[in-house]
Formats: sequence, structure tokens, C-alpha cells
Amino acid sequence: MFSLTRIAHRYGDTTVLRIDQWRAGAGEHWLLAGASGSGKTTALHILAALTTPTAGTAIVGGTDLGGLSGAARDHWRGRHVGLVPQRLHLVGALDVADNLRLAQYLAGQRDDPARVRTLLESVGVADLARRYPRELSQGQAQRVAVARAVVNRPELVLADEPTANLDDAHAAAALDLLRAQCLASGATLVVASHDARVRPLLPHVHALPARPDPPAAIGASA
Repeated sequence: MFSLTRIAHRYGDTTVLRIDQWRAGAGEHWLLAGASGSGKTTALHILAALTTPTAGTAIVGGTDLGGLSGAARDHWRGRHVGLVPQRLHLVGALDVADNLRLAQYLAGQRDDPARVRTLLESVGVADLARRYPRELSQGQAQRVAVARAVVNRPELVLADEPTANLDDAHAAAALDLLRAQCLASGATLVVASHDARVRPLLPHVHALPARPDPPAAIGASA
């Protein structure tokens, strides 16, 4: 489903990420593990075509992301990737249902109220469709964010630290919800986390080093 090959990303002279090789198949569920500062969020942003790596090749769903630019990247992302950021970024001026409808609109999809209703039912918040984000608990907001991420039936779902600040029961529930939604649509799931509780719940693991290699090592022969 995706492959990252000899990926490196730098800010100035600082290397923040290095991935020599990572391949994931369609429908697989992965943990992207690593300590804080190891580049997990940067890796997710590369997979979502939000960030262009300094070096290397990122291919997702047969598309070489390096060949996309501008509006084409945004259009591709809306059609193929669902994001659950650590800060959920629900739009405060819109109610729950309209947050999902906005995701459809931004992806160039037709307005599909039936899809929105079905998804909100599947994540257990159908009764909150006309509530605003400020009226939701953290757990409710997280369920809405998962529904928003999968509303356009993406091939790839990326979740950044979805269990942060959750107790054990809520952390397990958050992972169960993500896995169930991805299983229902056949999407590949990548969960970036340094939470040790997540590792037993996902079958595949790609671990990032605590400190990426220095710039001089990037591109050196193996």
C-alpha cells in the first residue's frame, strides 16, 4: 500500500527523521514507535503529503508523492488519506455532523448525509450530531475525529498519539475504534505512539531510533 525508501528529513542542519525502508500492505495495521522527538509526526506528514522529505521516495497507493505539488497534493490527500491528529482540530463553528460534511466538501466529494449519519452511529455519537465541539467530552471529540478521518473511505488512516492523556480503558477503546473503522473499510492504519500500551494491540511495528543519524550519514552507502 505504501513504501518509504531512504527517507531523510532535515530542518537546517538538524536531521529529524531517517527511514531506510518501510513497506506496508493494504489493510495492515501498524504501530510507528519511537520516543518523543524521534520524527513520528514528520513521518505521518510525509505519508499524508503534508511534508516533502529532504531526500528519498514516498509512494502511497501507487502514487509517487514527490510528483505532486500544490492543489494536487491537497486533492490527493482528501481522497486517499484520513488523519486523526493529536490535537483533534475540530472546527468549533460547526456542529459534529457539519465537521464531517466539511471533510467531504474539502475532498471534492458529494454531500452525503446518509454516510455521515451511518458513521456517527458506528462510533456511538449519533445523538451528538447537532452538538458543537466545545460541548463534547475528550472521548466524544475523539470519536468524532475518527469518524471525520474515515468519512471519505480513505485507503490510509494516520493517527498521531491517539492514546495520549487517556487512562487504560479509554486508550484501549480509542484503539479498538480506530481498528474497527479501518477493518470495515479495508484501510491501512498507522498509529504513531510512544505509549507502551499500544504495542500489544497492533500486529506490525516500525520503530524509529531515539535519535536520527547525523546529516553526514544520510545517503551514505550501506
